Amino acid sequence: MPLARRSLVALLAAAAFAACAPASAEALRPYIVVGDAIPASLTGARGDATRGRALVVERSSTCILCHSGPFPEQAFQGDLAPNLAGSGSRWTEGQLRLRLVDASHLNAATIMPSYYRVDGLTRVGNSWRGKPILSAEQIEDIVAYLVTLRE
Repeated sequence: MPLARRSLVALLAAAAFAACAPASAEALRPYIVVGDAIPASLTGARGDATRGRALVVERSSTCILCHSGPFPEQAFQGDLAPNLAGSGSRWTEGQLRLRLVDASHLNAATIMPSYYRVDGLTRVGNSWRGKPILSAEQIEDIVAYLVTLRE
């Protein structure tokens, strides 16, 4: 990747972290990774797809800073990451959940933030230490929305 593109990626990743407020400091709920997925809901319940869509298009959640998708009301969408259209056809709920919880589990070099992980992170602002970016409920809401995207 050319230096200018890497710099842009780093800048966008930093902006993404700065743009959203961390979830509350509640303890992370346990989960089990099976292969390339977290098959079980973090909350024990299905998320709400309507709330999930709102989170995806809200710039503070950072999704559309890097991803584009079927969001006609959003004039500016990212192009650094896969288009979210068809997510539900490409990945299972469990695979989507792992990508949100900790994409680095699948690709150590990913620029996608770990939205539900606090351990082993080295470049974290003081206000973020010990707190996930998204709550378990928000993760489940986003998963519930993404699986509806079948293109």
